[in-house]
Amino acid sequence: MSTAPADWTRADWAAFADRVLSGAMAFASPGRGRITPPGAEGGYGRDIDGLEGFARTFLLAGFRIAGERGVGVDHLIEFFSDGIRTGVDPEAPDRWVRLEEHAQAKVEAASLALILDMTRPWIWDRLDALTQERVIGYLAPAVGDDTYPRTNWLWFRLVVQTFLRSVGGPWSPADVEADLALHDSFGREGGWMSDGDERSYDHYVGWALHLYPVLWARMTGASELAGGRTENDVAALDRYLQDAIHLVGADGSPLIQGRSLIYRFAAAAPFWIGAIAEVPSLSAGALRHAANRIVSHFDDHGVLDDDLLTIGWHHEWRPLAQSYSGPGSPYWASKGLIGLALPADHPVWQAPSEPLPAERGDFARAIAAPGWAVTSGDGIVRIANHGTDHATAGSLVADSPLYARLGYSTATSPLLDERGWREPLEQSVALIADGTATHRAAMELIGVGTIGDAAVGSSTWRAHTIAFGDDQVRHGSGLVGDATVVAQVTACSIARGAHEIRLVRVDGAPDGTRIRWGGWPIVGATVAADGSAVTSAGLTSRIRPLGFDAESRVEHRTDASPFGPDAAVPVLEAPVSDARWLAVDIVLTTGSPADARVDIDGEAATVTWPDGATTTVPLPRIP
Repeated sequence: MSTAPADWTRADWAAFADRVLSGAMAFASPGRGRITPPGAEGGYGRDIDGLEGFARTFLLAGFRIAGERGVGVDHLIEFFSDGIRTGVDPEAPDRWVRLEEHAQAKVEAASLALILDMTRPWIWDRLDALTQERVIGYLAPAVGDDTYPRTNWLWFRLVVQTFLRSVGGPWSPADVEADLALHDSFGREGGWMSDGDERSYDHYVGWALHLYPVLWARMTGASELAGGRTENDVAALDRYLQDAIHLVGADGSPLIQGRSLIYRFAAAAPFWIGAIAEVPSLSAGALRHAANRIVSHFDDHGVLDDDLLTIGWHHEWRPLAQSYSGPGSPYWASKGLIGLALPADHPVWQAPSEPLPAERGDFARAIAAPGWAVTSGDGIVRIANHGTDHATAGSLVADSPLYARLGYSTATSPLLDERGWREPLEQSVALIADGTATHRAAMELIGVGTIGDAAVGSSTWRAHTIAFGDDQVRHGSGLVGDATVVAQVTACSIARGAHEIRLVRVDGAPDGTRIRWGGWPIVGATVAADGSAVTSAGLTSRIRPLGFDAESRVEHRTDASPFGPDAAVPVLEAPVSDARWLAVDIVLTTGSPADARVDIDGEAATVTWPDGATTTVPLPRIP
């Protein structure tokens, strides 16, 4: 068992938060109603950029004000109070974009309402009557507005209306009832939630769909609306966190999967929310340490550039963002610092630290809702993905590299260049038909589980090519176009430590079809002599055929990864053997790759791992 690094003190947390705040506040407009850090204009324009910058830093300022009970933070109270007066002044040149003027204002309004409630004695109660009236008028268009997307956005309408109700403004009981019912409809097995009707499992589960119910329940008057639901919300959060804590690498990196990764250490938010809600299954020290490892991971990698959050991961890399993201967008990372809303005398700050599962050693875990077989080896967390694609069941779309790859980890990023959105390569199994690679979105989850100390998962899909349409919108889902089905593909993952044995069977492929496996992508890599592995900065990615002949090579992509300018993927390619199981050994390790082997006997596969241990797994039945 490894020893976990010492956690930050509360003073360390506050110092980091104050760096984030001071860096952003330096770019406030004259009336302080907008904060627009330097950077390229977002897809929604500079006016929205400025509103985002204010609202998202107001989150962090609110946590600081509430956690200090208003003492010693007069500069924050004054600054953001000035910004509120300006923001709702219809004559101010730096006023806020209104909810009826642009939909993005509906998102930011929720942060404004949440913090106005959280800091009520120090900001709202001290605002003059005209400003209070204008704030109510600014938020009021949320009432009865049915254009909010049926996703985590439901909480933006609900939070705003709860605040309006508490200050004598308009609100709709029907809206509240509908929003709570919609939230409940997203519930899935094990406390997980899907962000909408698609198979959308990502960081939004934690930093939105579990965060807002806990914070909302603490808003003024919310208990009168909750109808006793809070206990169930906390129970779902508790179950989710038992999985989520296994998805953080020993170095503190979150899983690099899903959209909005520019929010970075917002991934720490659900652990703080667990501490706020006092979930029973994880200790306050374990939750604080998980949050600490995530935030300090980014701090250690120099995420603050002159005390500013850029668009990127460790450093600026614009392709990681959605097209609408502007320089204020990354400040939703503030959610990961919500622990500062807990005062210095809260028990969480004195609780003994407990290491992350990945810091303790190797593990295997299955997460049913997203269809993830999870393993840890060398401190890296990996998932074999058999159920998440940000698509609806049966919809044949292109694979989103953020969701539909067969594997994700805390040490590698999917390839996110234009080609990566149109052609699966890394962590994929693709058929090559007429020179075009197939996609797997709308796969069918067969199941995930554990057998001994191995995690297993399987899925099947109609491998299809896509003739892409001209107009494409990228908000996370795969690109769309006309689909042509090539064959049925079934995959089975048997994962343990640094290894995954990936078994694949193809049924009904046309003559001449080839099959291509892609391994883990590594940046700045050197290539092994046989082309089967790439190595960089102590990390090695290797893919090796088990019991059949395949061509080995390395594919290179330029400016496709937030980790560096040159990414390399080890690849295997071979003719399709119809209705026959083929297996490859896929390795991601900080050490020297050892060899595993597999024996396929009828309806089962037995893997012999490098240490001599064995795992026998029944293979999926093919109709």
